[in-house]
Amino acid sequence: MAKRKTQKFAAMKRMISLKDTRIKEKDRAKAKEKRKKDPSKLKEREVLKHPSCLFFQYNTQLGPPYNILVDTNFINFSIKAKLDIVQSMMDCLYAKCIPHITDCVMAEIEKLGMKYRVALRIAKDPRFERLPCTHKGTYADDCLVQRVTQHKCYILATVDRDLKRRVRKIPGVPIMYISNHRYNIERMPDDYGAPRF
Repeated sequence: MAKRKTQKFAAMKRMISLKDTRIKEKDRAKAKEKRKKDPSKLKEREVLKHPSCLFFQYNTQLGPPYNILVDTNFINFSIKAKLDIVQSMMDCLYAKCIPHITDCVMAEIEKLGMKYRVALRIAKDPRFERLPCTHKGTYADDCLVQRVTQHKCYILATVDRDLKRRVRKIPGVPIMYISNHRYNIERMPDDYGAPRF
């Protein structure tokens, strides 16, 4: 009994290389010429411009009233912990705090639906300042990281681990988070705000 030959799924036909000698001279791919590097030539590198507001890791633009960029989950966790956002921020930093909400974060909260309508009502509080977004899409994490990189005057309020990890790589940006039913802050200069626990 003859074996039935099964056709292999998604098997590609073997193609001849363009450098093969069997191809006519005019159609054949030409071998790349290796250029010798000139050792005396200056190397050109693009170095990122260091922000003028930073004195090493110390951010001189931070100071009361504090501008705090709020993330979606920070509002949700604050509701869970029964914390008044603006009041708790002031308790943490001992100064006036202005929470800022970007259009992306607002869109994210709206997408969450009826379950998070309390968060939406809090986000629409007149004490919160709205920041318009000009980019495409509504991915809040990228938007917040980009804002914090461009303008070093913000403190980022989030409980998202991945976002915290990304922001820690940017010098001079403090992170506000929730622990033990109160707000805490990391990477903040010691002469500002409440003592850290």
